[in-house]
Amino acid sequence: MSSYKVLDVNDDLPIRTKGKVHSGKVRSVYWLTEQDSVRLIEEKGYNIPKDTPLALMVISDRISAFDCIWQGENGLNGVPGKGIALNSVASHWFKLFDEAGLAGNHIVDIPHPYVWIVRKAETVRVEAIARQYITGSMWRDYAKGVRNFCGIDLPEGLEAHQKLDNVLITPSTKGIIKGVPEVPEVDDVNITRENIENNLAAFNFKSASDIDLYEKLLTEGFKLISEQLAELDQIFVDTKFEFGYVEEVDGSQKLIYIDEVGTPDSSRIWDGPAYREGNIVENSKEGFRQLLINNVPDSDVLLNKDRMDEREELAKGYKLPVDVMMQVSNTYVGIASKIVGKQLDIPSDPRQEVIDILDKEYGLID
Repeated sequence: MSSYKVLDVNDDLPIRTKGKVHSGKVRSVYWLTEQDSVRLIEEKGYNIPKDTPLALMVISDRISAFDCIWQGENGLNGVPGKGIALNSVASHWFKLFDEAGLAGNHIVDIPHPYVWIVRKAETVRVEAIARQYITGSMWRDYAKGVRNFCGIDLPEGLEAHQKLDNVLITPSTKGIIKGVPEVPEVDDVNITRENIENNLAAFNFKSASDIDLYEKLLTEGFKLISEQLAELDQIFVDTKFEFGYVEEVDGSQKLIYIDEVGTPDSSRIWDGPAYREGNIVENSKEGFRQLLINNVPDSDVLLNKDRMDEREELAKGYKLPVDVMMQVSNTYVGIASKIVGKQLDIPSDPRQEVIDILDKEYGLID
């Protein structure tokens, strides 16, 4: 039995909000009232327009894979320390991006390791994916004979897990894009640069030059993280970035990084020594995916999108052993501690800590 209280339910905190709480697979977003947004911008001195809507983004310890949430035995309905690991890593990379003169991001304050205060951004509807190695779904398609990925042709003769000559940008849709004939109306479908160029408004880009900018921010951000991980003898394999527009104090519109970057959830990270010996050791969520594939009664349920109903039923009833959940915890907390350069402390009761800080220091608890 784990001694930790995980933050598995994060959409019912007694935070004063405007409208409903939006709960995703891992994070919940609490939009603050106009009065609280204005008050905090003034009280805390945030360098953003005074009428900017603010939200609290509260991360959980839930773990999702194959579009489902998975739980452990004995009521361990999340991975201890996972939330703090993801937030700490993303915040670390955002800080380095700022220092390197790349774009800013949506975070304006970090009240607690599980909580970001973020500014409203107009989301670009592209999942910006960069790949340095051929693995995962790309390798599975390549092995079946596919050679064109998002308008990019790959050569013959590549092997699984091989490093590519260049970082590939293979975007997909964020949400369902309607009215673009060559793009199926489903979430998370691969698209080409040409699709975006010909349909700027559908993908929420302000100008054609911003496509160049997003690609620049994606490749430069990827390069920075890759170089930093190399110093830890870790390999940055692939990742997903997201972008959005915000209004600055001077009234200009600026393209920034949003969501999270370079985390074990949004990226593949491999152990360098193991890779050089011909082995793949995952220091990211991919290891959890492989663990599920190897342990569930029928792995095709996880890999076959036509069996989604069965997959959801499986996820509801399937409980992973506590030691497995703690193994996943060690992976997340271990790689995060390496990246940020210090051992992360896992709160014993993150929920109460969050409520106390938001009450005493931010006046946001009803």
